[in-house]
Amino acid sequence: MSVKPSAKPAKTAEKPAPEALRTIKKYPNRRLYDTETSTYVTLAEIKKLVMSASAFVVRDAKTGEDLTRSILLQIILEEETAGVPMFSEAVLSNIIRFYGHAMQGHMGSYLENHVQSFMDWQSKLGESSPTLSPEVWAQFMQWQTPLMQNMFSGLTNPSQNVMTQLQDQMQKQIQKNTEQMLGVLGFKA
Repeated sequence: MSVKPSAKPAKTAEKPAPEALRTIKKYPNRRLYDTETSTYVTLAEIKKLVMSASAFVVRDAKTGEDLTRSILLQIILEEETAGVPMFSEAVLSNIIRFYGHAMQGHMGSYLENHVQSFMDWQSKLGESSPTLSPEVWAQFMQWQTPLMQNMFSGLTNPSQNVMTQLQDQMQKQIQKNTEQMLGVLGFKA
């Protein structure tokens, strides 16, 4: 026996639904299928999702296994082999050496924290200089020498002083963290 309610329940304020996680299915033939657009996509299109900070997951079409990390690694591999690589052979070798090492878990979080700090710093820099083009960014990175730091110390422009302060803070943090990591590994800085 079912009971019907005599009156409709009062409407409550509905919370906006959280952004649904976009699902990409990977088929055995290596094709990637975007369930949101009902189309096959390429790694380049997945990279665009990453660049736009879209939330997504890549799942094996048969098993449902999460393959997101392996797809992201494929994108990194493609980027590293085309054009100008971000990681030198020495850096890659050092990262590989941490696999199976007692410090493996710490290395991952160390890199993650520093990449996030760099992203935050770059974002703040972009907010203060919205016209920061790749060329201007490259010039800024060349200003890292002590000579340029001394030249900046006499400037009165507040945005340039903030940029110099951010640079100094980042260099100090990197030096401190590097010394800590070397100390943990038994090396002297």
